[in-house]
Amino acid sequence: MKKKLVILSGAGMSAESGISTFRDSNGLWNNYRVEDVASPEGFAANPALVLDFYNQRRRQLLDTAPNAGHYGLAELERTFDVRIVTQNVDNLHERAGSTQVIHLHGELMKSCSVSDVNTPYDIPPENPDLHPGDKDPHGEQLRPFIVWFGEPVPMIEPAIEWVLSADIFAVIGTSLNVYPAAGLLNYVRHGVPVYLIDPGEVKTGRTDVRVIRAGASEGVGQLKKLLNNETV
Repeated sequence: MKKKLVILSGAGMSAESGISTFRDSNGLWNNYRVEDVASPEGFAANPALVLDFYNQRRRQLLDTAPNAGHYGLAELERTFDVRIVTQNVDNLHERAGSTQVIHLHGELMKSCSVSDVNTPYDIPPENPDLHPGDKDPHGEQLRPFIVWFGEPVPMIEPAIEWVLSADIFAVIGTSLNVYPAAGLLNYVRHGVPVYLIDPGEVKTGRTDVRVIRAGASEGVGQLKKLLNNETV
């Protein structure tokens, strides 16, 4: 039976692919207040602005490819039961070939209605924009299938179950400052190996974390070698 390798990935996972993050000084977010484009209140106040903002992000994603880090995690499925919990709303993990992915903060290539945020609808790549007046099958306005600030994170419970069952746990490209995702580290069972991949310093509050000081692509390459050597 394959060991369960559970990954928590964040913005740094997709940074090498060119995906803008909240904290990019030159990213999309720099031109907007987060409250205006990533909250229910912002959407209620100016739905056209919010829809256009995510249309831009969707178009950017369609012009983006997975990086070596994404592909490396997919390749690990040959020898491990790999389960990825991601804070990212892009679909780069899936496009690289990963088959078990939980998106904590929603998915950019899906929509939902304002009255039912838990029922997603696929957005076709050939027609990626949402507009005011676009309705779901029940006649309700569509919005991005994104967990906005102030909204619950419905996938956190399934993510916790995955972490509790992990034989190996790895954190890639996240500052561990955003909750509830950052709290997943607390559910790793005692004695389970924990790896952290990031080019910068990330405070975990733990002394048993094996740090790989590198970006996602290089770091996943190193992780693959370490795990394969340890499982020989």
